[in-house]
Amino acid sequence: MSGLFSRSGPPSADGAITPTRTRMVLELRHNSALVGCRIDPTGRFVFASAQDNTIQRWELAAPNAKVSLVGHRSWVRGLAFHAATRRLLSADWNGKVIVWPFDAATPQPERILDAHDGWARAIVMSPDNRQFATCGNDNLVKLWNVADFTLARQFEGHTCHVYNVAFHPDGRHIVSGDLRGNIKQWDLQSGREVRQMDASVIFRYDPTFRADHGGVRSMCFNSDGSLLACAGITNVSNAFAGIGNPAIVLFNWQTAQRSQVLRVNPAFQGTAWGVAFHPSGFVLGAGAGNGGGLWFWRPTEANSIHNVAVPNNARDLAMTPDQRRVAVPCFDGVVRIYELS
Repeated sequence: MSGLFSRSGPPSADGAITPTRTRMVLELRHNSALVGCRIDPTGRFVFASAQDNTIQRWELAAPNAKVSLVGHRSWVRGLAFHAATRRLLSADWNGKVIVWPFDAATPQPERILDAHDGWARAIVMSPDNRQFATCGNDNLVKLWNVADFTLARQFEGHTCHVYNVAFHPDGRHIVSGDLRGNIKQWDLQSGREVRQMDASVIFRYDPTFRADHGGVRSMCFNSDGSLLACAGITNVSNAFAGIGNPAIVLFNWQTAQRSQVLRVNPAFQGTAWGVAFHPSGFVLGAGAGNGGGLWFWRPTEANSIHNVAVPNNARDLAMTPDQRRVAVPCFDGVVRIYELS
């Protein structure tokens, strides 16, 4: 097991992977449906949030050693790490953020923040690890100081639920994406909105059910910050049943223009819940609908180049620090670990 999950570095000198050789190598089991997933910066632990309001921790080198983090009173979707102090930050549907020592034998809550009025949907750490950002159903984006967990700045301008937030690698800007696919770029120093990007392709108002459906379900930059990816659902024909097709919208950061809409080929019914860039140049996505899927794209091509059938609905996607593997949490309570090369 230690060889399989060694943390010796990237797959090769150029970080190359072969999507067609992707295979599942491990299943980590819990008895409740899983909502989100992240891997700590050391690559030692996998954390997955569950619908029983717990966060489960597995050690990859000893996967039978599962530990429950108990403290939330609602579902958790947002997970982030502060590497220097070895802390996990988790955000829940009640608007709370809990701070945990992630490598303690039995982690207990160290601090609880009243972060948002309503669901705190996402949380992300800054590149310099000095601040973190949250967003939520109160239409707000908030910037917090790690040193004392005080609120540093609040960003107002969204007119609907804010689903996701990400720091640009330059550390000077953040972006936030909402239910209707509005992407806003914010200047961290001035607090001002710099510009907007249009990801409305992953939103639709359903007049039959009189309901909005869509939103930025996952968001990330590539390593040099030249591309922004926003994951969600498009072609929605039934908001109540969530019938549509997964899509990942790519933006050129320099121009703020949409450069590509990545789609699953052959067509898949469902939502893209997770997205990540691999240093070899591929975009990875995971989603749920009529089953689960793990998908690979080249950023310049609209159609997926390889699809991996996941045995159950996939709810998120997390890559190990060495970028050799991805963890996919599923509705059946299983985190499935896939080897990429």
